[in-house]
Amino acid sequence: TDGKSVATKVFIDQVFWCPIFMCVFFTYLGLANGDSFGVIGNKIKSDLFSAMQGSWKVWPFVHAVNFRFISTKHRLVFINTVQIAFNMFLSLLGSK
Repeated sequence: TDGKSVATKVFIDQVFWCPIFMCVFFTYLGLANGDSFGVIGNKIKSDLFSAMQGSWKVWPFVHAVNFRFISTKHRLVFINTVQIAFNMFLSLLGSK
């Protein structure tokens, strides 16, 4: 995949998908803990930016490598491996 396409894909992921994913993640975590929607909303307000900063430190590089160098048939395995580690970070952030 050429550089312009990679940059476009990474931009779309980080600007549009990242905030949606983070909100869904914190909502699920709160519901699993039995939190009210008010508590969940406060958690999102307090931790969303920190979570997105963590995402910006990891995912642009990972996606750039994935889209540029990883063959199509191996992309899912590569992304899922990184996602496991990143979800551990989010779980730690969400549990504080």
